[in-house]
Amino acid sequence: MTSDRHSKHSSSDGSVSELPFGTLLYRFLFFDWLFTDVSAARNRFERHAAWQHNRYMSRYLPVYLRRWSFLTVFDFGLGLLFERALQASLLSAWFFTWSCVTLTGMVVITVAWAILARVNLS
Repeated sequence: MTSDRHSKHSSSDGSVSELPFGTLLYRFLFFDWLFTDVSAARNRFERHAAWQHNRYMSRYLPVYLRRWSFLTVFDFGLGLLFERALQASLLSAWFFTWSCVTLTGMVVITVAWAILARVNLS
């Protein structure tokens, strides 16, 4: 795995350019690009290497958990604001729904981190 995959975007002429904003935003919020698919491994050595890589990369999951917890609190706060102060029930329902979605994302991140960081396979 090269470091170019994680930090820079190569153009067709071989020069290295910055990533597009959409890609940066995706990588800021979602962590799947950090990990390797263990099920795509062809043999036991590749599977072990992918598992070790994923365990190493799990150190960044608390950063994503912090980002998603901010999103959860932000969405819930906007839901409260629209419900209490502005009496906009449709908008408050929208933000409360998104706070539930981001809370679910936090659960997924926590479970992935607990499995990858704590499991010791011999």
